[in-house]
Parts: sequence; structure tokens; C-alpha cells
Amino acid sequence: MVLLTDIVVSLTCTATRNDHFSSKKLNQMKNIFGTAFLISGLLIFGSCKKALDYKPTGVLSSTDLTSPTAVEGLVTAAYAGIGNGDMIGPIYSMWAYGSVRSDDAYKGGGGTGDVGEVDALEHYNLVQPTMGSFVTRSWQNLFKSISRANVAIRAVNTLNEAAYPQKNQRLAELKFLRGHSYFLMKILYKNIPIFDETATSEDILKVSNDLSNEESWNKIANDFQFAIDNLPETQTEIGRANKFAAEAYLAKLRLYQAYEQDANHKVININQTRLQEVVVLTQAVISSGKYRLNNDIADDFLPETENGPESVFAIQFTINDGTTAGRLSYEDGLNYPHGAPQYGCCGFHAASQNLVNAHTTNAEGLPNFETFNNSIADLNTVTVDPRLDHTVGIEGHPYKYDPTKPFSSSWVRDPGVYGNFHTMRFQQLATSSSYFKLGPFMGTAKNYDILRYDDVLLMQAEAYIQLGQQDKALPLINQIRARAATSTGRLKKLDGTYPSKYNIKEYSATNWTKEYAFKALQWERRLEFATEGSRFFDLVRWGIAEPTLNDKLRSWELRREALR
Repeated sequence: MVLLTDIVVSLTCTATRNDHFSSKKLNQMKNIFGTAFLISGLLIFGSCKKALDYKPTGVLSSTDLTSPTAVEGLVTAAYAGIGNGDMIGPIYSMWAYGSVRSDDAYKGGGGTGDVGEVDALEHYNLVQPTMGSFVTRSWQNLFKSISRANVAIRAVNTLNEAAYPQKNQRLAELKFLRGHSYFLMKILYKNIPIFDETATSEDILKVSNDLSNEESWNKIANDFQFAIDNLPETQTEIGRANKFAAEAYLAKLRLYQAYEQDANHKVININQTRLQEVVVLTQAVISSGKYRLNNDIADDFLPETENGPESVFAIQFTINDGTTAGRLSYEDGLNYPHGAPQYGCCGFHAASQNLVNAHTTNAEGLPNFETFNNSIADLNTVTVDPRLDHTVGIEGHPYKYDPTKPFSSSWVRDPGVYGNFHTMRFQQLATSSSYFKLGPFMGTAKNYDILRYDDVLLMQAEAYIQLGQQDKALPLINQIRARAATSTGRLKKLDGTYPSKYNIKEYSATNWTKEYAFKALQWERRLEFATEGSRFFDLVRWGIAEPTLNDKLRSWELRREALR
């Protein structure tokens, strides 16, 4: 089985040219704090001499940016950079990389040849670094975001604190942003070149990607540690990273790093020191009192409730901001129901039968760990976790909390290949004030959460379990389940009844062994973040991607045989 994490991509002249924007594109963009950033045109990561010599018309050079005001603009442009992916080069939505490659979803769209690169990802074969979109384009877009951070750091360092009192804080924000982009590159590509703001254009071309896992994780961790040491606990402007966001991100990195693996992704050791770091870092976030779970998980996926108490750090998007089309998120723009008249395109990211089955519960309101996928769940009779109806479009069930718009299997573009379900966590109703249609594609102004409090709780629970302190993990996991149990207010049909039979209960301390607790933790992560793109990376981190995904492929073959 071939994993994208095994791909080594060369940093060549084909990677990028200067990260500049046409006037048309600039009119469609707005920075996160409300000021224009024409200066974004200068941002660059070195790719080859010819590209480095290129200077677009109307673009400022770094020598023009010596005032605190100009430097602030560069910092803002670096924040914008982490949201500047696109539909075929995503850098925050991991639907293609983390959801479709897992057992959560299928590619969808108009058959296997439609966006064939994602089909190759889905089948774990024929994936090559020369692919023009997705694999290569995400690589380019992530390095553009890293370039923005490095350029801004260099500019900030030209000023002293007397002229620029925010100097250390802005450096910390920029290193947080750079750490974020490098973290994504690490889980996507595994072997990556890592360089900082001191690297010249010539240096960058010589940077190797042969660092050990430990070395590369620690280099990225240094950025988050600097952010922890220099960021305030509270920011006055929404969207800026704070100390707790940096602690949460470093905890996430250390949790990945704790699972030490051989070349075949087999876990050979779970580092207890790293796990203890995760406990300490997550506890700092939990004890701060700044964050809590939303009362309803729906609040995590609606623009009306964004930047709420559960959001630890989010990429900010806008609409109706004075520009032509706002600063919108388009990375999920292919993933709306194709046959729905209010959308019309494009039917990608179809929820799997496996995921639907995983939401079924037994008489005690607990998951059917061993038997969930033995047969196709009859949703008219089985009981389920309520999170199913927050995640999957199902025939006759309200779509995205609108009882007047029940999902129809006729909306599915290619049911013969991908089944009759769809995904909906990151979709918005066409009537939403955050929704915008640009040609056949959809964008939204809904912020994109990078770190949420539910993730913080489950990271700490996982660390406790692997430390052999599973009793401390029990109340953390049960917090998540208790919230799920009460997240039913928006799910009713037009006649006031529920579309599914909900039955979810908290785990008991009885027989709460380390083995059982870890299975419960893995299940909880799957349902809590279903179709959000973390599933594949969790499977790889735990060292169980190969057996889990081979089981998925075998189940495909069995279902095909049954349909013949």
C-alpha cells in the first residue's frame, strides 16, 4: 500500500514563481483585519534564479517596507497566506487527503475519471509528485504561506522595539503561522525541507529533506515554543493566534511525535515523555477557562456561531466586505450535492457506508465496535449517534438543519459508483448569508477552525490512555459524548419528529481498561471529526492505516459481488 506520506517531492523551479495577485484577484480578497494588502505581491519562496529575478508590475520590493505600518501589512498577509489554498491545491481542507483516503468517504463526483488525481489518492496507487494538481499544488501553496511568514519575519526584524513595540508578539504570531504550515507539510509529505527566514534564495535550493522524523518535528516545534513564550493569553483582534493556541498546536505536534515508527509506519515505541508534554500543554488550555464545548456541535459548522467558545484558532473569511466576492473559502467548493437545484455542482466527497455504519449504537448507547460493518445499517430501525445527522446527507433527513430541504438521493451525482450519501459539515445552505456562488463553484465566508476545544480534550484523553492513566481520560471522552447526546435541537424534520433513532450514552468506569479506553478514544475521534480530514492521519499515526484501509477495500469488493 502506498501512502502519500512516503512521497518525497523535490523543491525545483516548477514549484512556484512569485506569489503575486492580479488586480482582479485582489478585488476578491480582504485581509482578516479589514485593511487591503496590495503588498502581498512581493511574497516569494525561492525556486530558481529566473523566477527570483522576476518582479511583477505594481509590486513592492522588501526595501519599500521599512515602516511599522508596512510591516503590519506583511504580518496580515502572512495570516491571509494560510487561507490561500484553492479547490485543486487545498491547504486547510483535508477532504481529499484525510477523508477520502480514509474509511470516512469516497471521492464522489462524476465517476472515477473526474478529478482522477483524487481517485488515485483514494486507491493508494499511482500517486506521484509530478501530479499537476492536488499533490504538487498543495505543496506549492503551503510553501507560499511559509514564504509569507519568512518575508514578514525578516521585515519585522529590521525594526527595533522602540519603533515597533509589538515586535516580539508579531514574531511569535508569524512563527506560529509558519509552524502551522510546516506541520501540515509534515503530515502530508513526511520528508520535507525546512528552512527559516535566514535562508537566502540560493540556500533554499540546497536545503535537503533527509532530516529524521525527530529532527523535523523538533524544528517545527521550535516555532510553536517561541510562540508560547511570546504571545499574550488574549488578543484584542479576532483571528490572531494567542498563547493557548500555540500550546494546543504544540500538544498536537508532540502527540504525533510520540508515536515512533519504522519505515513501514509500524509503531515501535510510544514516547512517554512526549505524552506527558501533551498532558501539560493541553491542561494549560483547559485550565485557562477561555474555552468550552459549544452546547450543540452544529455551532462548529455554522457561520452565525463562528469564533465561539470552542474555537481555539481559526482562519478568518469574509463576505459583503466591499470587494467583488469577499474573501471566501473555496477549498470545499466541489463538494456540494450535484443534483440539488440550489447548487448544481459538483458532488465530490461522498460519505461512505462504513462511516454511516460506524455511527450505529447498541442497546447501551455505545458503539458497535466489533460488528458495526457486518451489514448495511437499516437506518429505519437501528439506533445511532446524533452526530450522524450533523455529518451525512441521508434520504429524507433535513439537509444542513433545514427541515424544508430534506436530502434526496437524486442529488447524488453518481450513486452507482459512490452510493447514496453525501457530506455536509462544511457545506452551507444556498440561503446562508455566508454563501456565494462563483460560476459553477461554491464559496463560503464560514471561518475554518484549525484548532478546536473538542480536539484539545481528546488529545489529552489519548495521552492519558497511552500513559496508562485511562481513568483520567474517561471524563474527557464523556464530555464529548454528553455534548453529542444533547446536539439534537436542529435535527428535527418539518413534522417535529427526529429523522433517526438516537441512542448515545456515556462510558462507564466498569471494565474501562487501557485497551478498551483506547478503542473508545479512536472511535470518538472518528465520529467527532468525521469527514473533517483528520481520520487518515490518525490511522497513520496509530500505525493501523494498512489493516484498516485494506479492510475498507475488501468490503468494497464484497459489496460489488453482492450487486452483481
